[in-house]
Amino acid sequence: MLINQENMSQLAWDKMADLIPAIIQHHATGAVLMQGYMNQASLAQTLSTGKATFFSRSKQALWVKGETSGHFLNVEQVLADCDKDSLLISCVPVGPSCHLGTESCFPEQKISQQNFLSQLEQVIASRKNDDPKDSYTAHLFSRGTTKIAQKVGEEGVEVALAAVAETKEDLLGECADLFYHTLVLLQDKNIELSEVTQVLMERHNK
Repeated sequence: MLINQENMSQLAWDKMADLIPAIIQHHATGAVLMQGYMNQASLAQTLSTGKATFFSRSKQALWVKGETSGHFLNVEQVLADCDKDSLLISCVPVGPSCHLGTESCFPEQKISQQNFLSQLEQVIASRKNDDPKDSYTAHLFSRGTTKIAQKVGEEGVEVALAAVAETKEDLLGECADLFYHTLVLLQDKNIELSEVTQVLMERHNK
């Protein structure tokens, strides 16, 4: 159930004395970032401001994640489970989500292969302003769109050649190069991988 200001009153607030657990999930990678509790006031504020706001059981007060550190959680979607007594909130984090400085409060979790491209996308985006002498990714960005596009074209040709004339290992390596350089090109054009995925999903559903 997609939650908004109009239907949030339908949640099972009475089960836990006006508190509902909220699981925060990375919008791009699907990683679980943290878990907190929300009451009706904090959920209403979350929905109105777009920044995850929780109820602190120790302080008995609302707190906006990031209000001190600047590491906000920008909310993309709020879902309730089938029993309407827990929330799954998709967010774009600004900086680490854990107070210990890690990306997640569950740092030992393993990102699945299907989500690794999204994780790699985040890494590539973070390298945009790095010193080109220290980062190959930053070096690519420094060369501009035309050179990046040229590199993608070269990698595409190498994939085709590897498919017909080289080993499986060679083909895998060339495909990895193509995927990486394509992600760099998308970042250079300020296009998110999810936008490409959306096109694929729309084509699949036709």
